[in-house]
Amino acid sequence: MLKHGLLEGKKGIIFGALNEHSLAWAVASQCAAEGAKIVLTNAPIALRWGPLQELADSIGAPVIPADATRPEDLEFLFTESMNKLGGKIDFILHAVAMSQNLRRGRSYEDISYNYFQQTLDISALSFHKLLQTAYKLDAVAEYGSIVALSYIASQRAFQGYNDMADAKALLESIARNFGLIYGREKHVRINTVSQSPTFTTAGGSINYFERFYTIADHTSPLGNASAQDCANICVMLFSDYTRKITMQTIYHDGGFSATGIQVSSDKPWNKE
Repeated sequence: MLKHGLLEGKKGIIFGALNEHSLAWAVASQCAAEGAKIVLTNAPIALRWGPLQELADSIGAPVIPADATRPEDLEFLFTESMNKLGGKIDFILHAVAMSQNLRRGRSYEDISYNYFQQTLDISALSFHKLLQTAYKLDAVAEYGSIVALSYIASQRAFQGYNDMADAKALLESIARNFGLIYGREKHVRINTVSQSPTFTTAGGSINYFERFYTIADHTSPLGNASAQDCANICVMLFSDYTRKITMQTIYHDGGFSATGIQVSSDKPWNKE
């Protein structure tokens, strides 16, 4: 784990850490190592499933339960976080996603629309609710940084990613549209990180995930980005070194998003 003190004196909120396999867990750990004080949050039901308190104890972070789809929970979260951290928030990570259609094996041409609405609410609209609540409370410091985790299925068709692809497309659109307003009026920057396939609890619910991972790893010139790599780029985006980057989707995938067809004898699908 690299330590450069990039977040010394900064205060942050990390949404979505569930267990040690979560991207948000790695991000929270790295933020603390870089000198930040943070609040950890997740939905009350999720806190009963995972050992988040272990992470909280190890980095000295309070845990404030909040359902990211409920504005009243978010208002309480931001108010309490500012009280506990002693001021406005400098950075926020949104790592919130869930699809019952995926979990229940519903194919895209036969999804439940009730589940689809839940997917959009949890995985994308929660980001707008987070931003709107923070904006109304003026909870984020000037040149603060807000990052949401995305995936390239927002831009390309990936069979098996289902309605989560639509949710990620909406997530990225929200980052651009709210980023225009928040940046112009408060100098707050909003970006998304389009991460490589990564073995997480959420990733395990995707059909053919191992194929996603393997093909991306072999296609990418640099290979897949790990959870620790994701933590490092989030720290960079939270830091003062990226004060002029906003409304962007950062493709953090070893070059997968920019790579076309390759012909190489060392690829597993090559036929002699």
